[in-house]
Amino acid sequence: MTRIFRPSLRLKPSILTLFVLLTVPVLGALIALNYVSNDRTARVQGKELIERFSDEAIDSIRQIFDPIKSLVRAAAVVGDEQPDFFRDNRSIKYFYAILQHSPKIVSVYAGLNDGSFRQARRIDPKVPIFGKLPPPETAFAFRWIEPKPGESVIDHYLFLDAQGRGVGVAEGGTAYDPRSRMWFRETVQSNSLFITDPDVFAALGLIGFTVAQSFSKDGEVQGAVAADLTLDGLSEYISEHRVSPNALTYVLDQQGRVLAASDLSKTYTSDRGRVDLQHISQLENELPAIAYSAHPRGGGQTLYAFHHRGREYLASLSTLPPDFGKKWQLFVITPIADFTGSFDRNNEYLLALGLAATLLALVIIYVMAGTISAPLERLAAKVARIQELHPEPLPVVRSQVREIAVLSRAIDTLDAAVKSFAAFVPVGLVQDLIATDRKMELGGHSRFLTIFFSDLEGFSTLSEELPTQTLLLRVSRHLELVTRSVNGEHGTIDKFIGDGVMAFWGAPGLLEDHAWRACVAALRIQRGMDELNESWREEGARPLRVRIGIHSDAVLVGNIGSLERMSYTVMGDGVNIAARLEGINKEFRTRICISHAVFKEAGDRLCVRPIDEVAVKGRRGLIPIYELLGAYGAGEELEPSPRVLHLAALTRLAHEAMLRRDKDLALERYQAVLSEFPDDPVAAVMLTRLAEP
Repeated sequence: MTRIFRPSLRLKPSILTLFVLLTVPVLGALIALNYVSNDRTARVQGKELIERFSDEAIDSIRQIFDPIKSLVRAAAVVGDEQPDFFRDNRSIKYFYAILQHSPKIVSVYAGLNDGSFRQARRIDPKVPIFGKLPPPETAFAFRWIEPKPGESVIDHYLFLDAQGRGVGVAEGGTAYDPRSRMWFRETVQSNSLFITDPDVFAALGLIGFTVAQSFSKDGEVQGAVAADLTLDGLSEYISEHRVSPNALTYVLDQQGRVLAASDLSKTYTSDRGRVDLQHISQLENELPAIAYSAHPRGGGQTLYAFHHRGREYLASLSTLPPDFGKKWQLFVITPIADFTGSFDRNNEYLLALGLAATLLALVIIYVMAGTISAPLERLAAKVARIQELHPEPLPVVRSQVREIAVLSRAIDTLDAAVKSFAAFVPVGLVQDLIATDRKMELGGHSRFLTIFFSDLEGFSTLSEELPTQTLLLRVSRHLELVTRSVNGEHGTIDKFIGDGVMAFWGAPGLLEDHAWRACVAALRIQRGMDELNESWREEGARPLRVRIGIHSDAVLVGNIGSLERMSYTVMGDGVNIAARLEGINKEFRTRICISHAVFKEAGDRLCVRPIDEVAVKGRRGLIPIYELLGAYGAGEELEPSPRVLHLAALTRLAHEAMLRRDKDLALERYQAVLSEFPDDPVAAVMLTRLAEP
């Protein structure tokens, strides 16, 4: 007696029990501890962190400018000691060394009283210079302008890669004069270190600050050296250094206009060299405006709290020290909820509880994984292989869980049903139905595709000569070859008509090169039949000859029939033409005949020769037809040989004479074909037709 396998476990109760044991107590404990601890400590530690952050941020902003100030002062000292140094291009290499000091520095340069200008700068290779893009590997550039009386001012560029190697040059006329720039005028006027207000960098097209200092000779100012720091660079810096994940930090000028923002929003506009800064109250984000209006008025650093949309925030407004040179302010806004990270005692509680819960979870999951996870994974893989219509048998999946066992048997039934369905319905349609989850419905639509018909020559005679079983085996091998070749080129088998096959390309899935693929499949069938015939000759059997017709046309494609029984097929005049082309092979004793529509779709990749123009029932005009001889780019075995190419060329010449209605020349050329290719059937048929009165 066969023992019935009855699983002892149920999937749903097992998952529910596991969920309750692991999540409910752990989640409840974490929520309780987090709530009590965070509410008690967030306010105190939040205030301490903001105060400490404000001090550190102010120091950090100074640390951005102080090294640049020192470098500019040092360069000015060089100018004081060697006034001619900045009149020589060797100074540019000195500027390049300063530029390497920090990625925050985008340009270092000097301008002289005579309008001379020398600069080392960073380069964006996507920004054109003199209307052309620099070499793509460009990272830096040396630039110099040396005005000469009575001559046009030329701006020179030497492009460098990231290693400082020269990669190209450029030059062009310019109207740039350092003496007209704000950094030069203000620095020369103050005769000391000077930090400009935000300005447009003429050389870079960026907005930022300039740190500049003049240099002198014998008490007379000779020029100024300067370094540029972009406004965006300052925003990036404060964005990288935040007091908390959701904090907002702004650097403001004395009037409350935004110089830099940690959210990297653009807080300025520029028009014709003039920079317009937005006020903190004018930003798209309303939170900074509310925070700024809520701060208590008074001097010094102020830390205060405010509420907005049900959330509590802390804010700090601090002024940079007077020795910085600018009355800038640091404005910090952060939600109190952000300060929940440094609670040592709570971390210990959470760690102990987490370890205990993790150990418990590991034990339970280890026991259950083999029972639930492993068979489900195998079933999922099995379903995926069913969706891909893999022909090989799939392994049986067993499980102690009742639902999984039932599911496994259902999937086995599904596998058998899908494979049976795919044996009678085009595989592409089955895959489409599986992928889209749509039902089979009656109906169709018009689509331009390629139709294929094949048939075995002399099959009726052969069926009288061979035993039924032998004939069936040989036809089966032929149909297997046709099916494999059609599927290999993404075609769809419509139906088997005795020993013949109807197929099409371009449905249900779209194919851009459907005509080309149909021709390649036909050639593979022809080559495959040659191999089969060779083996049958060795066995003493009669060879089989396959005839193929191919045509491209707009036809109706879809599910045709009734609700009880339907077929996915194509209908229309194009189907009749393809069938007629298959029959035309018999008249010209050819093997593969294609229409002009197929040649038009894929002619450049096909080796064909014209045969004739034939009439087709239902069509008024004549249809040019061709014999397919080979294909380019589909494999060496399908490439036409030189002899075949020569035959195609000779036939083409004869056909051209036919088109010109030059009967004598056509006779002469077809005779030339037969003289070189005595067994050519097309030439023989055409000569017979031309000889008729």
